[in-house]
Amino acid sequence: MQPNPDLLREKAIIIYDRLLKLFGLPEWRDPMPALDELVSTILSQNTNDKNRDVAFNALIARFPTWEAVRDADPDAVINEIRPAGLANQKGPRMQQVLRQITEERGELNLDFLKDYSAEDALAWLTRFNGVGPKTASIVLQFALGIPAFPVDTHIYRVSGRLGLRPDKMTADQAHPHLAALFPPQTYGPGHLNLIRLGREICLARNPKCEQCPLTDLCDYYNSSQ
Repeated sequence: MQPNPDLLREKAIIIYDRLLKLFGLPEWRDPMPALDELVSTILSQNTNDKNRDVAFNALIARFPTWEAVRDADPDAVINEIRPAGLANQKGPRMQQVLRQITEERGELNLDFLKDYSAEDALAWLTRFNGVGPKTASIVLQFALGIPAFPVDTHIYRVSGRLGLRPDKMTADQAHPHLAALFPPQTYGPGHLNLIRLGREICLARNPKCEQCPLTDLCDYYNSSQ
């Protein structure tokens, strides 16, 4: 039996409000232009924020423009982004995305996406190899101000435990599903606070349920009692 969508939306709002009370209103790290955010988010895949930032800062210290990164020797790009891991994959993918954007748009700028609907902007970005729904949603929500709900590994885990999504739903499917539960104005803070919950309390192993303000709403907790 599928949960009532209206009840799920009510549950999502309660979760949002409680996490806001627990953690406060979070702010995204220093806002960057959309192209910078795209590169940074590609680098963030399968690594932590610290390693992402080390790699990103090394890249922009070595190359003065994204055009220079696009046209650089692949080994030079790979060498600079090694701290982010999977450099042999991320480097060529990043350069190919930059080349494709240039070919299609004539310049390296993503501001034109502000004129697109959220659905069309997401579809445009996710055509590129290495740019999945999470990466595209981060660029839209935090760099372009286009409502999108990014789902990372923490949000995927937490949303499953809380019963906000079906257990067998994939991470890609969870993006539109969760976006339909939360109001668009809550996407940014909701995303950040759910990640914080997953990092600090709802851990993958040995979750600290005794510290969680959501146990009465949590399928995982209540099934274990």
